[in-house]
Amino acid sequence: MNEAELLTRTQQVLALGFGLGALLGALAQRTQFCVMGAISDAALLGEQARLRQWVLAIAVALIGFNLLVAAGWVSAAQTVYGARTLLWVSHPVGGLLFGFGMVLASGCGTKTLVRVGGGNLKSLVVLLVMGLAAFMTLRGLTAVLRHHGLDRWVIELPTGQDLPGLLAQALGLPVPQLALGLGLGLGVLLLTWVLRHPEGRRADVWVGGAGVGLLVCALWALSSRFAFVPEHPATLEPAYLATAGNRPESFSFVSPSAGLLDYLLLFSDRSKTLSLGVAVLLGVIAGAALSSLLRREFRWEGFRQTEDLANHLVGALLMGVGGVTALGCTFGQGISGLSTLSLGSLLATAGIVLGALGALRYQLWRADHAG
Repeated sequence: MNEAELLTRTQQVLALGFGLGALLGALAQRTQFCVMGAISDAALLGEQARLRQWVLAIAVALIGFNLLVAAGWVSAAQTVYGARTLLWVSHPVGGLLFGFGMVLASGCGTKTLVRVGGGNLKSLVVLLVMGLAAFMTLRGLTAVLRHHGLDRWVIELPTGQDLPGLLAQALGLPVPQLALGLGLGLGVLLLTWVLRHPEGRRADVWVGGAGVGLLVCALWALSSRFAFVPEHPATLEPAYLATAGNRPESFSFVSPSAGLLDYLLLFSDRSKTLSLGVAVLLGVIAGAALSSLLRREFRWEGFRQTEDLANHLVGALLMGVGGVTALGCTFGQGISGLSTLSLGSLLATAGIVLGALGALRYQLWRADHAG
């Protein structure tokens, strides 16, 4: 592949990523898909429709990713979620911070982008502050604290931290076969739980949940197959075009929010190029904006009280720091990561749920003691 062909392929990857992001944004806007909303509905109202929608998305993504593994298109060990180093403290602590923050900021990363597309200026503030906090945690002040603090507590594993890889090492069986069996088995169990209750059989639950899961699989396939170049002409090494870490990736929104700021602020620096994650993020906003306009639901919304602004600023800060520390958000770890059966993703997702529940209890306490 020559340089012209490489540039064309890179542009195609970015365009397809933007398109998948737009589909996600429109779908989430139409079906009200939101992990924070799923947790709060279940905890405060006893309603499980959106919780089952989230679980359905995980199930479909889990089955799809492991089918890709069985087909030889990708492996968990190639992704950020399948590293041999298990950050057993950073994952849950980062998840706790993100989960608490997303409640204060009125939505998870996906919902924030969807609301930005719908004209919500509060969510725009959240996105910018989250991006700044994420950038600091990747390369700045909080990055130093993270690196010399939480990230020092690790467990070095003999193989990748994905469950199929660990079992393959212990049992001496092929990873693709184990991935297929575990992916299908666990996926069917989750689907069974979704279908057990009438809420899980609603059309909007299935359109949103299955649609999100399929889009996660599509982005895995795009980044691992179409974006893969066996020999990059500049390095003569394998490369995954347009990806931030030169590895297969799927939907995640905290680190890309930092990448967006980096790209916009240093646009004239020719060494800065648009990444797949940033293209997907912009696509989500664009898709949500188009959907809200077509449905006549676009409306400008801003802060009315200083306390509301303060809560969103603190929440966005916690989301940026926590999302990078946990290596993902409700989407990055809570769906994309879980699809790989990563132990770190399980820890991070558990932390996110506990953090969100803690923040909801805090808000109830505040309401009870107001005045």
